Amino acid sequence: MSIEQLKHMIPDFAKDIRLNVSNLFGNVTQSGLTETQFYGVALAVAYTLKNKCIIDAIKTDGASYITSELEQAVKTATALMAMNNVYYRAIHLAENKELSSMPANLRMNGMLNPGVPKADFELFALAVSAINGCGMCIHSHIRQLLEHDLNKVSVQSVLRIAAILNALSFVLSYDEL
Repeated sequence: MSIEQLKHMIPDFAKDIRLNVSNLFGNVTQSGLTETQFYGVALAVAYTLKNKCIIDAIKTDGASYITSELEQAVKTATALMAMNNVYYRAIHLAENKELSSMPANLRMNGMLNPGVPKADFELFALAVSAINGCGMCIHSHIRQLLEHDLNKVSVQSVLRIAAILNALSFVLSYDEL
């Protein structure tokens, strides 16, 4: 399945989502991301959403850019953020200085050598953190990306990809409800 085929599955009440998906995938080069970064971010979001149709469509459309190393890094980012986002979101929301000063004791060695450039891994982690709603992680990943000389257009694009694909997954699941 391709993104184009997915767009045809979007109900008419979600025409705005269809238009946003068209704009997003029709203007990949205007995102401020490389094609590899774009499809990596999109794949990280799709894995986080656990939406097989979107995963398959992204793999189809991004086949020229999604290597086995990239997919492994995306899965690593998705898995680690599934853990970190819960922990750090809870620590942040607890507003307890004693809890926040304690070591997390969470193993995260996959972040040290993810098999892709560090900035790309941070993009994937930002996208997953946006979906999972962890403010502390979002702040940390944006800071890291800006230190890696990525610009705010790139950061905004990651957030747009997460938002649009989240909405796509949501409207595609209506039939399952």
